[in-house]
Amino acid sequence: MLLALGATACGSRGAGPAARLSARIIRQSRDTLRFEVPAVANRCGRAIGDGVVLQGSEHGNGVLIYLRSSDSAASVEFPLMARADSSTPRGAIVTARFQAGDLARGVVLDSGTVAVTRAGDVLTAIVRGAGAEVAGTGRVALDASFQMLRLGADTVPCTAQL
Repeated sequence: MLLALGATACGSRGAGPAARLSARIIRQSRDTLRFEVPAVANRCGRAIGDGVVLQGSEHGNGVLIYLRSSDSAASVEFPLMARADSSTPRGAIVTARFQAGDLARGVVLDSGTVAVTRAGDVLTAIVRGAGAEVAGTGRVALDASFQMLRLGADTVPCTAQL
C-alpha cells in the first residue's frame, strides 16, 4: 500500500487465542466488505519505543496501522497523522487495501481515531475513520478491531516512502 512497512511475520505468537483483525469497509454507502484475518504486532524503528506496526491481511484485503509514540504500547487514543508526517510526536497512520470485484482498492484514513488498550503484553486496537479512496473518487469508511495481539520482540522498519 502507500505506506511501505517491512513487517513480515504472520499469525499470533505463543500459546493462547489467535490474534485477529476484524474489519468492515464501506464505500460511499454502495458496498460493504467484511473480513476477518490473522494479525500481528511488531515494534518498529531503530530504538524500542519508536512505534508499533499492527497488520492483518489475506486474499488482497487488509489493514495496517503505524502507531508513533514515545511509549509505543501505552493504552491511549491516537489521532490520525498524514502519511508523510515526520514531526508529530504521537499519532497513527492507518491504511487499508481491499478487493472490489477484480480491482484492488486502497484508502489512507484522514479522519477518525485509533484507540489502543494494553493488558500486560496483549494489545487491542479499535479503528474508526474515513478517507478518500486512493484510485477512486469516493470516500471509504473503515471500522476495524485488532484483538489479542502480542507485541513481538522483533523490530521491523517503519519508514514511509513517498
